Amino acid sequence: MVQKVDMPIAPDDAEQIAAGCHPDPYAILGMHEYESKLFVCVFIPNAQTVSVVEASSKKVIINLKPAPGGQGLFFGWINNREKAFQYVLDVSNDNQQWLQHDPYSFPPVIGELDLHLFNEGTHNRLWQMLGAHQITHNGVNGTHFAVWAPNASRVSLVGDFNRWNGATHCLRPLDQSGIWEIFVPEMSEGEIYKYQITDRAGQILPQKADPVGFGAEHPPKTASVIRNLDGYSWSDADWMTTRQERQNIEQPISIYEVHLGSWKNVAEDGGRPLSYLEHAAQLVAYVKDMGFTHIELMPISEFPFDGSWGYQPVGLYAPTIRYGTPDEFRQFVNACHDNEIGLLLDWVPGHFPEDPHGLGRFDGTALYEHEDRKEGFHPDWNTLLYNYGRREVANYLIANATYWLRKHHVDGLRVDAVASMLYRDYSRQEGEWIPNVHGGRENLEAIDFLKKMNETAYADMPGIMTVAEESTAFPGVSAPTSHGGLGFGFKWNMGWMNDSLAYLHEDPVNRKYHHHKMTFGLHYAFSENFILPISHDEVVHGKGSMLNKMPGSDDEKFANLRAYYGFMWGHPGKKLLFMGNEIAQRDEWNNDKSLDWHLLEHPQHQGIQNLIRDLNQLYRSTPALHQLDCNPKGFEWIEGDANEESLFVWLRKSSNPVDTILVISNFTPVERRDRQIGVPAAGYWRELLNSDASLYGGGDRGNLGGCQSQAIAASGRDQSIRVTIPPLSTLFLKLDPSTPNSTKS
Repeated sequence: MVQKVDMPIAPDDAEQIAAGCHPDPYAILGMHEYESKLFVCVFIPNAQTVSVVEASSKKVIINLKPAPGGQGLFFGWINNREKAFQYVLDVSNDNQQWLQHDPYSFPPVIGELDLHLFNEGTHNRLWQMLGAHQITHNGVNGTHFAVWAPNASRVSLVGDFNRWNGATHCLRPLDQSGIWEIFVPEMSEGEIYKYQITDRAGQILPQKADPVGFGAEHPPKTASVIRNLDGYSWSDADWMTTRQERQNIEQPISIYEVHLGSWKNVAEDGGRPLSYLEHAAQLVAYVKDMGFTHIELMPISEFPFDGSWGYQPVGLYAPTIRYGTPDEFRQFVNACHDNEIGLLLDWVPGHFPEDPHGLGRFDGTALYEHEDRKEGFHPDWNTLLYNYGRREVANYLIANATYWLRKHHVDGLRVDAVASMLYRDYSRQEGEWIPNVHGGRENLEAIDFLKKMNETAYADMPGIMTVAEESTAFPGVSAPTSHGGLGFGFKWNMGWMNDSLAYLHEDPVNRKYHHHKMTFGLHYAFSENFILPISHDEVVHGKGSMLNKMPGSDDEKFANLRAYYGFMWGHPGKKLLFMGNEIAQRDEWNNDKSLDWHLLEHPQHQGIQNLIRDLNQLYRSTPALHQLDCNPKGFEWIEGDANEESLFVWLRKSSNPVDTILVISNFTPVERRDRQIGVPAAGYWRELLNSDASLYGGGDRGNLGGCQSQAIAASGRDQSIRVTIPPLSTLFLKLDPSTPNSTKS
């Protein structure tokens, strides 16, 4: 009994505390009441003496004694005190003396409501509860850490601050939630940390980065970094309140896809990529000059391997440190908005890598992934698949989507590899996948997750847009969930991209046999809200650059490319073009080096850039080219079957018939002189853009500004124009209402 009063700690507890393997150190460490008396126990491995100092009076209350059986463990009774009080510790060893707060003297931070929402899987502000947050707790400044590891027997915080000793900062488990937390006094921004987790069997796992960490070390280092998300001064209020008017299906949306690491490098500084701040000045100005409405960034969530281009993320909540801090990223977003440019992020909820510091077997179990690799492993990328049927995992991902939209003012998310999420047998052979509960191939849990993600994102931040990279015929990808759809705002038109590039690859003499590849897309063009994508995927892995996909001589390659871009901008659907394609990059994209900006010294390359700039200007200023992009009323064939000439002629329309645009594409190297083309109205059809103009590197062949219609029937219409169609070209014409006899027929 005397020993019990002297030190109410069992020897086993003392040994476990010192070894860092105690299941509940908060029950031992800190200040506790024991048999109506206050008792203090602390663990500081490098200390020789420890005293308890009252925080308010600065008086030494007691000098603690070393505890037997636990090196670094100190204890003591506090006499003449009935209530617990705030204290600091006066610590010394041979080298120094210092004051420190005891992390085990602070009560829990996370409240019951947060835990309830988390347990339900409905915590849409999950980043406010988990991760590392600088707060003031019980009047003391410090950082609160919280992590989900329900199958761990112990979780410790480690870093330079405790010499990576997992015994000193063990976290408190919170009921049955699986969440562990600790408040570390006086820990500030910039400190690096990881979690040391012990599984149920007592095995210490590889140290893990924070799944909700807001910053990370520069690769190849892998620790998380404390970053303060509060206090950034945004200046984009006008943009945020009006973007709903800019990002709907009736508005022009022309997207410039960018890999920040290789858009432009700083040659005089070792060829490093531009920073977020440098991109805020240079990239934003360039995109504004080129007339794009949006920038889409390839994934910037922290990732370990440069060669993955960001598509194997480990830190979903951390903007990669490669280009700067989170606030510097926000300055880039702010600069976009100040220049009326939207910013989309490539978001990867479809898979994650098995890097030891990542999410894989996070607490010793398949926590974020599936236990069975037939469900939980992707053979194409050698990565793990999220378990969308687990509510905490779905919550983690949905909250991440809203995090980027809310905390970083991002305007939308392009969701990568949606097809691989929708089907359990994606890229798998018979016997390599597990059917759903109905025996089918659809991933019902992923479908439910995507629906909920879209519903949450659009409800949380009106005016945003979500875009699916989805390559199958899955129905209703961009239909509302209330109508049975997945709820995306837009879908990439992969079929149009594949067919049209296959057509362009053909020698012009053979294109008449493949005419349907350019027309087939109109059979389904309005089944979804489509974006026409010429993305990074089309200029890597041996596919060659856009210029080198084109057949013929060098001049013919440029002419083909100009005609194709004209066709694309005249075709129904929003637009997306990967960086470098607008200057006719000759080499395939290489993520390790800058684009070849020196090519702009040559007229042909400068001409392609001029064309894209003017196509964007025409597209944005002409309602007929964008207002009904996703509506069949916005398109009408004039001639869709002129396969012998490889000629395509169509109308683009808006809600106002006066705005109608006539588009003509010629995909042979043959000039079509005096070609009779039917038109819907009598009058003078003014040439708005001709891809063969010398400004674009062409031969300046055309119609001297336009064509007067004649009462000659053609293409099933009473009125027609005789037009010169240059070889390998696209023309845009519009009825000029200011000229005589300009009337609708």
